[in-house]
Amino acid sequence: MEDLYALDFDGVICDSCEETALSAVKAAKVRWPSLFDGVDSALEDWIVDQMHALRPVVEAGYDTLLLVRLLLEMRLPSLRKSSVAEGLTVEEILENWLKIKPVIMEEWSENREALIELSGKVRDEWMDTDFTTWIGANRLYPGVSDALKLASSRIYIVTSNQSRFVETLLRELAGVTIPPDRLYGLGTGPKVKVLKQLQKKPEHQGLRLHFVEDRLATLKNVIKEPELDGWNLYLVDWGYNTQKERAEAASMPRIQLLQLSDFCTKLK
Repeated sequence: MEDLYALDFDGVICDSCEETALSAVKAAKVRWPSLFDGVDSALEDWIVDQMHALRPVVEAGYDTLLLVRLLLEMRLPSLRKSSVAEGLTVEEILENWLKIKPVIMEEWSENREALIELSGKVRDEWMDTDFTTWIGANRLYPGVSDALKLASSRIYIVTSNQSRFVETLLRELAGVTIPPDRLYGLGTGPKVKVLKQLQKKPEHQGLRLHFVEDRLATLKNVIKEPELDGWNLYLVDWGYNTQKERAEAASMPRIQLLQLSDFCTKLK
């Protein structure tokens, strides 16, 4: 029996944490230029460091802009426009992001689509003006490039990242060109919807189905859908999740914890 693997991209194939953090700061400066008046390089470096720690809560790219501004408000009381920033810690953001996010979106009068557009525009400009540095801020996890090139399984990418960035990174870092019909990026709908579409395709009938993710919340959404009971679910132990989430996943019968070496072997 053949295997089909639906793979998340960021945190499973690519470690984009540095690029994501730097892009977020660039975009935040465009969106809220007055907030960065007087912000020195040391504070920017601190923000980037905290963005690494906060990466597990990022579901879509525009989340990163919100996190940058929230970190600024946490450090600089004079900039505070939200009711949640005072006394807030990085640990509390990790625990409560889904509650915090709608509050700051409303208090800052932000629009999801506008933030998505800005995030993509800033990354495009970075790619166009300094492609080498942009690529250098991303890296594939060890062994993944060869595993993708040698894969005998049917591979799909299912990600909240924008497709054009995923295509570029796979081409430049892995030497892999993925057909457009194998890549489901931002705008193609929730991942549970994509998995339903994949399993219904006539050419996929009879295949073993595998979904590899680094976000426990996404896997929980899959488990809630009885229609997706046929998928084997994996939480990677090298991606953007916490020890607490990995421990929780280990107690859930539907989810298997996956090590990087085993992942690369499975694809081949």
